[in-house]
Amino acid sequence: MPMRIGVLSLQGDYLAHAAMLRQLPGVDACHVRDAGELAEAQGLIIPGGESTTIGKLLDRAGLIEPIVQRARGGMPVYGTCAGLILMAERIEGSEQHRLGLMDMLVARNAFGRQIDSFEAAIPVPLLGADPLRGVFIRAPYVVEAGPGVEVLARYEDRIVAVRQGVFMASAFHPELTNDVRMHRLFADMVRSAQSGGR
Repeated sequence: MPMRIGVLSLQGDYLAHAAMLRQLPGVDACHVRDAGELAEAQGLIIPGGESTTIGKLLDRAGLIEPIVQRARGGMPVYGTCAGLILMAERIEGSEQHRLGLMDMLVARNAFGRQIDSFEAAIPVPLLGADPLRGVFIRAPYVVEAGPGVEVLARYEDRIVAVRQGVFMASAFHPELTNDVRMHRLFADMVRSAQSGGR
């Protein structure tokens, strides 16, 4: 049976994430819109989009508590862009709905408005010598990372990718490139969690 990784499909670029996951051997992608669909997933991706809107939709769908419970029980979760914001315990200047899974403080829209979107080569040593092509769209960044948070990547000294146990987050959009390495890394995290960390 293929490993099933869910993509939160309430708002944002969830179709692109699902397409990336389906390029990985032994991985199937499923859309998650309610608790029943969440129950079928072995890992979960929170896509980019608008973090306040996604937070409200999560609350309306009754998904915040089920996701947090599954995550606290060991289900890996990966948040990209808006997903990074929702993964954070603390958000600068905001009390918006969030999952609060990672010990970090984040700043929203930290690289500017939509018109300030850009692409850059992002070294991620964990993924090898070749940098990723980072696509930043109204991107956040991590202002402070707690002691248990591993910094995976920086851009101009700003933290743009992190990992903490079974949780991962990036400020950029790997699903908008042809590079599957971030999704493969997350799939490996899901596979490891399924095998009890072996």
